Amino acid sequence: MEKFTTLDGLVMPLDRPNVDTDAIIPKQYLKSVKRSGFGPNAFDDWRYLDPGEPGEDHSKRRLNPDFVMNQPRYQGAQILLGRENFGCGSSREHAVWALEDAGFRVVIAPGFADIFFNNCFKNGVLPIVLDAEVMDRLFTDVETNEGYRLKVDLETQTITTPEGEVMGFEVDEFRKYCLLNGLDDIGLTLQYADEIRAYEQRRRAETPWLFSGIS
Repeated sequence: MEKFTTLDGLVMPLDRPNVDTDAIIPKQYLKSVKRSGFGPNAFDDWRYLDPGEPGEDHSKRRLNPDFVMNQPRYQGAQILLGRENFGCGSSREHAVWALEDAGFRVVIAPGFADIFFNNCFKNGVLPIVLDAEVMDRLFTDVETNEGYRLKVDLETQTITTPEGEVMGFEVDEFRKYCLLNGLDDIGLTLQYADEIRAYEQRRRAETPWLFSGIS
């Protein structure tokens, strides 16, 4: 998993409440578990004017010019602004894979669905909860100022606006540690690889009958 420390990123506003995981990545794209290649299908039903299928050439599909993700001013955005209950619906981890593959490393919203929130931390995406009033102001600033960017610092748990305003946010210490060090569940386990290996060797010596027939 890629480490997250700081990000100075372009912001894209998605001004819709209750964005569910099926909207983020539709069900027909869930056949792969490679964690990559989902970016072109992020927000697929809103992003394109024609239906899509896995494996097709998306460059030939018709883009919806009214969807925010297709507007030139938001190309290359790495920070996504959302509304309340972002990531609701089914527990598909593919939703976070799609956002990350589309370039988003931070999602800021007044509230998240629990499973989506947890999946973000396990995949190198930082979900930040801010008050609804603050979110209203950010949406206004982004929409009225082309090229609007925010600086996010996980170590200090701060967001800095172009005007220099600094806003703090809360994050669980353990999750912060994992993001700063790029550790997913497998990475956390591998920190103890030597201890695990020593335990296995000791068990094999102490109880050899358990390993009969195992090379």
